[in-house]
Amino acid sequence: MATVLYHLGRGAFRWRWLVALFWVVVLAVIGIVAARAPAAADEGFKLPGAESQRAFDLLEQRFPDAAATGARAQIVFMAPRGEKITAAKNKKAVERLVDEAADGSQVASVTDPFQVKAVSKDAVMAFAMVSFQDKAHDLTNASKDHLKGAIEHARDTGLTVEVGGTALAEEPPSGESTEAVGVAVAAVVLLITFGSLAAAGLPLLTAIVGIAVSLAAITALSSAFGLSGSTGTLAMMLGLACGIDYALFMVSRYREERAVGHDPRTAAGTAVGTAGSAVVFAGMTVVIALAGLIVVGIPLLTTMGLAAAGAVLVAVLVCLTLIPALLGFWPNAVLARRVRKNALQRRNERDNGGSRWARTVTRHPLPVLLLSVVGLGAIAVPAMDLQLGMPGAESKPTSSTERRAYDALAEGFGPGFNGPLTIVVDVKDTRNAEEAKSAVQTIEKRIGRTAGVVSVSPAAFNQAMDTAVFSVTPATSPTDQKTQDLVTSIRDERPGIEAKAAGAHFEVSGATALNIDIAQKVQTSLIPYLAVVVGLAILLLLIVFRSLLVPVKAAVGFLLSVLAALGAVVLVFQQGHGAELLGAESTGPVMSLTPIFLVGIVFGLAMDYEVFLVSRIRESYVHGDAAKVAVVSGFRHSAPVVAAAALIMIAVFAGFIGAQDALIKVIGFGLAIAVLFDAFVVRMMIVPAVLALLGDTAWYVPRWLNRLLPNIDVEGEALNRKVPAPTARDAGQEQPTELVRPR
Repeated sequence: MATVLYHLGRGAFRWRWLVALFWVVVLAVIGIVAARAPAAADEGFKLPGAESQRAFDLLEQRFPDAAATGARAQIVFMAPRGEKITAAKNKKAVERLVDEAADGSQVASVTDPFQVKAVSKDAVMAFAMVSFQDKAHDLTNASKDHLKGAIEHARDTGLTVEVGGTALAEEPPSGESTEAVGVAVAAVVLLITFGSLAAAGLPLLTAIVGIAVSLAAITALSSAFGLSGSTGTLAMMLGLACGIDYALFMVSRYREERAVGHDPRTAAGTAVGTAGSAVVFAGMTVVIALAGLIVVGIPLLTTMGLAAAGAVLVAVLVCLTLIPALLGFWPNAVLARRVRKNALQRRNERDNGGSRWARTVTRHPLPVLLLSVVGLGAIAVPAMDLQLGMPGAESKPTSSTERRAYDALAEGFGPGFNGPLTIVVDVKDTRNAEEAKSAVQTIEKRIGRTAGVVSVSPAAFNQAMDTAVFSVTPATSPTDQKTQDLVTSIRDERPGIEAKAAGAHFEVSGATALNIDIAQKVQTSLIPYLAVVVGLAILLLLIVFRSLLVPVKAAVGFLLSVLAALGAVVLVFQQGHGAELLGAESTGPVMSLTPIFLVGIVFGLAMDYEVFLVSRIRESYVHGDAAKVAVVSGFRHSAPVVAAAALIMIAVFAGFIGAQDALIKVIGFGLAIAVLFDAFVVRMMIVPAVLALLGDTAWYVPRWLNRLLPNIDVEGEALNRKVPAPTARDAGQEQPTELVRPR
């Protein structure tokens, strides 16, 4: 692979105008297609195979009115202090709003709280439900302004009015301002690392090109594949971080090759053949881990994983082609001033922070190893208390009207009012309408007597009288563990209840039940997915490093990183330690999709650092250095660059903590802390300590297995042999006769 990539790098360097034009054309074409592509249809969240999804599908088929997915606005009215909402003046203001809202052009229906008894027991609060014919993103500004005007008229009378639901919900900030800070931090790290504005700007430029291509492609395909907004955000997060890091490794290797005397074209080819080989392998591990999310069986997870995998793949392609092309335009610009004075070669032979650190660790490997493992283990302990869920309006800022409406309803009608369960009853097998009604009444009564149920609404039948639906209000909030226990209890009691209601079958659905099903789906999928990912890590690293113990060490380190990151997420977002500092308005169950994303993404990133760091150690070892000396030599070359790459990753991921989207916020924090643990504890402490303790044994592999393993040549061993001399077509380019790899 190294030889192929070497020639690719030389070719891109030579035909730089064509390569640059190719990416300009690709970006332009995809951009035009994206600009003309229709907006993605909001199909909502689906969980194939789950009971809640089956119930909703049945509703959609037989009871389309009950399953309507148009936008809704839940308008909450609170009387002035000391007054009742039922007082004549206040009642008149509420009814006026109901009449005004009903005149909206896209409004399907409006409920009158006094007619449907949507008034709190103390009569100080009421709510009306405004249902629209269209989904939230299809509502016109005129329709929204009409409803807002009616709400303002009600407020003018002295009522406190808050609005929940999707109709008037504001799109949360994407966190772009804080992400810009992350990119700025990355630029500073690059400038310090390279000592050159051009060298610092090149990774940023190529990463932005890759992200632009990826996001344009996602936009162009969003309608066809139903991609959500979170899909693009995750793709941008990973594409940007990986794009900068991969370019960092490539430019760093190019500068090394130039420092030992290679001409620009040969240096570019060698950088692509060596660092580029590691980039390909590291990128493929990220792609495989993200694409592997398809096995979890959650469509949203699948689309987000595939889109992010595509962004990483684009980042790899840009790195392998556009970077050597741009180096062809400005071959000396990325070199620091001291490099142009031929000082880098001498500097590389001296100690730097990486070699000094590695020497310290190899002198005291056991204490360093124990300290690292115990520290990560302690941080991982809270992960044992991990609770999964899907936050709703309670996770929004208290400054938002949706959050205030949620809190008001919980206070006036009970915490379970915000998360009712929907019971869908299939009575198609009953003999007649009377038997169907009797069966549904039996189910209502039995469920109503279940511990934890506050109330049960009257059942509504469809026109064919073969399906009924009613709501169950729990005593606890949607994210409370007792609510999950209630859903489980109702489902467990189903056989006995249905035995008393001959010919009827019911299922539990609704947003709360769906969220519970998602959490259970993730919990049951996490261990198998983790086993697949760890097994894949061991297999891939076995092929790369041709060692039995190095892959096992890497897999154990990866597990420590993931568990410690999950522990930190639980500490902050579930237990609330420091949550306010990160802008988390409420604490509770961790987003259900977070663990799966952390496992998949951290796996890929951990393999990045493992390959870039350990491949240089192995390169020194196979060239004759003793085991401990090879660790020091490998750290001299790789540790500063890996540290810089990790800081960039942390800065980019931390930038997404500012997003209001709860999933993106948690994933941003989880990834930032995971990279911190993996790069600076696992790779910088555990890796050198374990390699020092194992010595030559670390690189042992049975001869029969060595013969079976394919040679993918990540270290670029094939480039030690003589290669064809480059043509001197480019101005100022030297004519080397042999490619010599630096030690």
